[in-house]
Amino acid sequence: MATDSPLLALAAIISSGARTLEDAYAQKGHTFPSLNEPFSPGPLDADKDVGDAARLIVAAAHQIIATVRAPLDTFQDYAPAVYMTSSLGFVNDADIADALKDQPQGLHVNDISKKINVDPVKIARILRYLASRHVFREVAPNVFANNRLSSFLIKALPFEELQSKPTTKYEGAPAAAFVGHLADEASKTALVASAHLRNETEGYDTAFNLAYKTKKTLWEWYKEPENQWRGSRFTACMAGAGDHFPPSIFINGYDWKALKEGSVVVDVGGSLGGLTLVLAKQFPHLKYVVQDLAPVIVDTKKFWADTAPELISSGRVTLQAQDFFEPQTVKQASVYYMRFILHDWPDSTSEKILNHLRAAAGSNTKLILFDSIMPLACPDAAGPPPPPFPLLPNLGLPFGGFLTMMDLHMLNMMNGQERTFAQFVELGARTGWKFEGVKPGMLPALVFTAA
Repeated sequence: MATDSPLLALAAIISSGARTLEDAYAQKGHTFPSLNEPFSPGPLDADKDVGDAARLIVAAAHQIIATVRAPLDTFQDYAPAVYMTSSLGFVNDADIADALKDQPQGLHVNDISKKINVDPVKIARILRYLASRHVFREVAPNVFANNRLSSFLIKALPFEELQSKPTTKYEGAPAAAFVGHLADEASKTALVASAHLRNETEGYDTAFNLAYKTKKTLWEWYKEPENQWRGSRFTACMAGAGDHFPPSIFINGYDWKALKEGSVVVDVGGSLGGLTLVLAKQFPHLKYVVQDLAPVIVDTKKFWADTAPELISSGRVTLQAQDFFEPQTVKQASVYYMRFILHDWPDSTSEKILNHLRAAAGSNTKLILFDSIMPLACPDAAGPPPPPFPLLPNLGLPFGGFLTMMDLHMLNMMNGQERTFAQFVELGARTGWKFEGVKPGMLPALVFTAA
């Protein structure tokens, strides 16, 4: 084999990775999951070697398609991708995956139509579009069934309850909530992003503001009565995203044991304080403060009363209303930490948050940011080791592709951003925080010290 051939090298990555997956499942006495079968948790879902092999396969598969496919064919796929978004939005809103649950032989579109009250011919056209892209299966003419991908959209509530409970239908269904959010408010926002970027619409801070003709932030907009169900959906989406990260990331992200007895650790913008609960159980020698806005703290108190009231009554955990745009009231804490806070905001706003923390910090205070680091699509000396030739340094779609999507999403919705390693270091330097080190991994921990 000509190892210097990008095409053959990509094919070799796919072939080698496929053997790795097959062998790993065979060793457990299983076969690799079939695309045609509904999703169910498997014994190797969290296996690192399996995950690494799968990511390389996906990266190589996308790159080999981009390499061999004619440019016109590629743009005929990319440009109308809005139809994938809208089709997913429709089947998700109409709960079609739920209607097909426990129907392994599938349902005719006439039967689906009776369940969701939509024209069966139109249902067939949308499901055939998706089935042609491996979401759902057409098992006979106009008869559709779930597969591994579509079944991932099944919600927690019974089908009969979904249409009548819009504010709760996404609870316990993070994948469906994620698709719903992107296919709804995010999709409408993306359609006006070009106009907003080209300064054709002065007076609106974000593409989201332009799309919905509102001056309110996304968070304020979610509080409007007609949008509260969307806010609930977004909350379900974020809860699922948080659950994606195992506690070990935060337990091992910093040397918490090295902190002295009674050291104060502040969870800035901590919402319910789920991360603090993990740390408090693991490191009982520390004291913790969970901070968020006053309305959030109302729910936070309920959460702690149900999960660990003894930590509140003992004084080991304090729940405190605090706006991080106002001066920090906990002075000289040993650690201030934030998880996925700064990506919601542009640099100018993030600087205000970090400046308040720096003003409250002591000479030995640490700042820890649990946040994604945007990987470059070119070689980067500060980045992780490069993947096999000829893959993109950020692997393209399975890793860099998702984060670049999130970066544009944050830009459009909130004028926020996903930051590169250099941008994090520079942001810290501008606000009096000296970069000390980073714990790489699924969710990096960037550590700064008061400069």
